[in-house]
Amino acid sequence: MTEDQRYALGLQKRRETLGDAHVDRAIAQETPETADFQAFITRYAWGEIWTRPGLDSATRRLLVLAMTIALGRDEEFALHLRAALRAGVAREPIVETILQSAIYCGVPAANHAFALARTIFAEIDAG
Repeated sequence: MTEDQRYALGLQKRRETLGDAHVDRAIAQETPETADFQAFITRYAWGEIWTRPGLDSATRRLLVLAMTIALGRDEEFALHLRAALRAGVAREPIVETILQSAIYCGVPAANHAFALARTIFAEIDAG
């Protein structure tokens, strides 16, 4: 597969995973300094890793939530939590992922993730 084909596949997966609005904002905010990075993550993260057949999309989404909890990446956690919910990932496996993270990432990390999730769940419930 060429780099251009990998980029196109990655862009499709990125849009499918995060939504058109997010991807359009990221592209609109691209600068000459960030263009290579954006192309890199689109080709590699989205076109190479997220498209692999070894894990289903829901599992990948839950893994990302756990990793962003572990690393304290609140913005990415919120982005991927919203995307997972939009894609139909049920709350129960999300809650289980946060609970599991309490054991391996620490209770404070999980407590913070629950606070973020509670806010996002309330936003979604409010419509």
